[in-house]
Amino acid sequence: MTKLESLKKNSHFETVLKNRVVNNNLFSIYRVKNFIKNKDKIKKLYISFIMRKKVGNAVKRNKIKRKLKSIVQKLMKINSAINSDYTYIIFGKAKIYETNSDELFEQMRKSFKGMRV
Repeated sequence: MTKLESLKKNSHFETVLKNRVVNNNLFSIYRVKNFIKNKDKIKKLYISFIMRKKVGNAVKRNKIKRKLKSIVQKLMKINSAINSDYTYIIFGKAKIYETNSDELFEQMRKSFKGMRV
């Protein structure tokens, strides 16, 4: 089982944000090859979920982050569509709040599948 680990340092965010991979009307995904040294034997996926303050109040932003995190966990369990050799940052957009989970899951699955090529 892979554990989801959030990025903590500003320098880590700056390194990942140099490369945009996928951008659509629901989210933007940035990724870069893993550069963080893993000291534990536990396999980790370094991924952070970010929302801008313009999207709404804190409750709305946190709900969007929880929605994105649950979809990533489903993708990890079902078909291992996400490559854990990369570090990811996902910027959520306001449209996610009204989008149902099934449609969001399909968009996320297609986006991660397209990055493998």
